[in-house]
Amino acid sequence: MKVSNSIKKNAGFVNKFLKKELKGNPKQLYDAASHLILHGGKRLRPFLVLKSCQMLGGRQSDAIAAASAVEMIHNFTLVHDDIMDNDEMRHGVPTTHKKFDMPLAILAGDVLYSKAYHTISSKSKLSSNYTTQLVSKLSKTCVEICEGQVGDIKFAENKRIPTGKEYIKMIEKKTAVLFEVSCAMGAICAKRKQKDVKNLSSFGKNLGIIFQITDDLLGIIGDSKITKKPVGNDIREGKKTLPIILAIRKAKGKNKKIILRVFGNSKASKQQIHLAVNVIRSLGVEEEVGNMILKYAQRAKKSLSSYTGTAKNEIISLLDFVIKRRL
Repeated sequence: MKVSNSIKKNAGFVNKFLKKELKGNPKQLYDAASHLILHGGKRLRPFLVLKSCQMLGGRQSDAIAAASAVEMIHNFTLVHDDIMDNDEMRHGVPTTHKKFDMPLAILAGDVLYSKAYHTISSKSKLSSNYTTQLVSKLSKTCVEICEGQVGDIKFAENKRIPTGKEYIKMIEKKTAVLFEVSCAMGAICAKRKQKDVKNLSSFGKNLGIIFQITDDLLGIIGDSKITKKPVGNDIREGKKTLPIILAIRKAKGKNKKIILRVFGNSKASKQQIHLAVNVIRSLGVEEEVGNMILKYAQRAKKSLSSYTGTAKNEIISLLDFVIKRRL
């Protein structure tokens, strides 16, 4: 089975569970909480929970509650991110605060956050020892996501261009940690030892880093027909993503001026943006980021080297798909 088909199949299980959990009164609150969930998302993080559990000999039925909880937390972060960034669209539909108003969107995010823990504690078929581990892992992750978000805000506010290492450290918390905990929770649901939890955590962390920096690269040189964003959009918006950080730090003289003329300039012309993108490509940034992606991919695969089976192959296939960005 192709990994894309497997992801779609697993998403069906998770979506069915989520729809049941996200019903209640007042109806408008639960409509707001499930708004983004009903309008997109491949359920990659729940997929990692389920497949990590299966790879270690666990049952899907033991992991479905944890998988759904992770997706609730993911969507909680999306709702609040959209509020902080004042974004108007996500998944091709209005963001939650634009469709339902700000107060209801904040409450919707709070419901998703609370429901995640309620789902683990009340719907999981595991013993209290394992549910306690799941809650502990997920709550720690939420703290780290908040810390990473503050780091991202500071990057945006500070005129200084951060180093590549500083950026990686920030996305480890803001983005990668949710992939990391997804794999770890799958191992816990399989009732495996801490060594297995550690191995799966390592895989998820490295996958999460790859996911973000691949996305960063697409924000510069991606096909606008696929990304649904104008080429060079991240430069125009002044986002301090990894390729832009590396480019600004590497560029000299005229080339640096060309990039900075566009960086954060909403009025930059298409010609100026095109020129800046070409300069970034000429600096070898695409190749440098590509080499970093391969380095993290090697670390991820090494973490799973002692495991075998169909589920492992599907997880590795997901890694390869994320690298190639075909999903």
